[in-house]
Amino acid sequence: MISVDVPSETVTIESLRETELQEARAIQLAMLASEGLRAPHVEIESEFQPVTEVGGDFLDYFLLSDGTAGLYLGDVTGKGLPAALFAALAVGTLRGVHKTGTAPSTVLAQLNKRMLLKNVTVRYAAMQYAHLNPETGVMRIASAGMHGPFHLRPGGCDDLALCGIPPGLFPNTEYEMKEIRLVDGDSVVFLSDGLIDAMNGDGEILGIEKIMELLAHCREKSPQEILRMLFLFVEAYAKGQPQQDDRTAAVLRYASWPGG
Repeated sequence: MISVDVPSETVTIESLRETELQEARAIQLAMLASEGLRAPHVEIESEFQPVTEVGGDFLDYFLLSDGTAGLYLGDVTGKGLPAALFAALAVGTLRGVHKTGTAPSTVLAQLNKRMLLKNVTVRYAAMQYAHLNPETGVMRIASAGMHGPFHLRPGGCDDLALCGIPPGLFPNTEYEMKEIRLVDGDSVVFLSDGLIDAMNGDGEILGIEKIMELLAHCREKSPQEILRMLFLFVEAYAKGQPQQDDRTAAVLRYASWPGG
């Protein structure tokens, strides 16, 4: 009689899947900022908590050739490997249009045109893109379907409340751009929906107002401390409920003098 070792085959398939997920996660992490950015006048830190082995959020920050600091944060619909693959597509497309210091609103408009050519209709990626002139403290921000970002300044926290349609949905989409001037010690916080939409045991969503109260409370903290307090606050609110979405945040802090 010939015996078939089904459990061994199952383990092999599961091991293969685990290996593929590990490789996918490694690739995704390569699309994220691997460490904080510290340069004259500016400091940026970030935190990423995917809901599964891989996620649909993407984030990067960098210094551009014109001396400005750039930052983008994106959030793909859905989660898991399909969302991560779409995030890779969005990042690859975005990196082809953002490297010259072009206005954020123009970058998003160009990204919209290129994503339409890809003709992927099953998902979309909301995102924000910002430039900071480190010498002047002027930040230009455009958004495409995400909440915020949030300006932490003397006296409190402002929701910049930019509107916009995620790239790749409609032709000829135009994007609003907002310009703010940061003063010494100001921070700007970028969040994905996974933090804002965290849910407690009663099915109640955390929401923007509670997030802003927390951010106003810790506005004088360092970027690392703001992130730590933010993620602890969200976890405490969720009270042990399963995480429903990727959670990603970045904090940019401005210093008016170069060594700040």
